Amino acid sequence: MPPRMAVLTGDVIDSRKIDDRPRLYRLLDDSLAELADRHGGHGERFRGDGFQLALPRAAPAMEAAVALRASLIEHSEPDQRWDARIAVAIGPAERGIAEADGATFVASGRALDALADTTAHLTLTRLEAPEDPGLTLLVRFIDDMLDGWSPYSAEVVGLSLRYDASQQALAERLGIRQPSVHKRLRAARWALLSDTLAYLSQRLADEEASP
Repeated sequence: MPPRMAVLTGDVIDSRKIDDRPRLYRLLDDSLAELADRHGGHGERFRGDGFQLALPRAAPAMEAAVALRASLIEHSEPDQRWDARIAVAIGPAERGIAEADGATFVASGRALDALADTTAHLTLTRLEAPEDPGLTLLVRFIDDMLDGWSPYSAEVVGLSLRYDASQQALAERLGIRQPSVHKRLRAARWALLSDTLAYLSQRLADEEASP
């Protein structure tokens, strides 16, 4: 199969109700920059609360989507939950990942538009690949897990995605006790989420490597 890329297109849910929009925009800018640097991609915010992240490889796409949503949920305002709709598209690699006019970019944008008419906040589109109800179900499973997160669970999951660290190391970083980290990870269903993301990453990598 020709080289594949991932494009994540999203927008913040109910952003007009957010009072401190400058803080929201700084958070989005920082999160996109961090993920772009980690994966060698390109991130950009547009129209205030809209954003796009292009990755040169397909494998980390779903992990990046979870990391973006975790960052928003973690930094929610006391009286309002921050979250985003994110449409992930996997398709042919473009010559320049910052040039948002190829088929994969278009597919991601259209998928985000379609999310507006549903209750879902996450979707995966694979161009030039057969429909797979199993993958669709896994994405729904991840979406449902994230919808139940508290800011504390989102924070510890975000750290777990960034660092390969023990619970004790995470506790020391957060300034809390290890049992508290364990409780938050359990509430976030981290063990299941981690295994699911690892499976999706391997599945997308295998598809890219297939002839």
